[in-house]
Amino acid sequence: MRITFLGWGSLIWKLGCLKIKGCWKTDGPFLPIEFARISKDGRLTLVLYSHASNVQTLWALSAYNDLKQSIENLACREETSKGNIGFANILNNSSHCNTVPNILPIIQRWAREKKLDAVVWTDLCSNFKELNEDNVIEYLRNLKGETLCKAKTYICKAPKQIKTKIRLRIIQEFGWLPQEC
Repeated sequence: MRITFLGWGSLIWKLGCLKIKGCWKTDGPFLPIEFARISKDGRLTLVLYSHASNVQTLWALSAYNDLKQSIENLACREETSKGNIGFANILNNSSHCNTVPNILPIIQRWAREKKLDAVVWTDLCSNFKELNEDNVIEYLRNLKGETLCKAKTYICKAPKQIKTKIRLRIIQEFGWLPQEC
């Protein structure tokens, strides 16, 4: 089975226990992604967000040929439950996506074009009370010390092609430009 992971944030530069074959490719499906989640360490992170503009994601082949193992591998890397991992199995038309279910046809079409059997991604939702550019900027302005450092590092290391509305505003306000890792 040819299985791939989709990525748009720290998976790209920090594999951890994620097992991939080769390297990340930049021609993934266009999906609605935004800096819309505050992680447990205070970083502002990229997640699927239904009101976001579509950006082109990245993808890498899973080292596993088994969908269940690939899902477990990503859940381990993300330190989350398997319920927070989305997937689309092209071979039997099964899928799981809680956050933005209307992305499934986009992912399935892209996978067929790439001759992939299944696609796996992180399916975490926004946890901002009210997500808008001003609230995000205010949140970042109030960060201090190590939390601010981690937030800046994540935002700057996010792939250049992930050009979201909030990222553009962060660049305007703070000058935190994307960087190569």
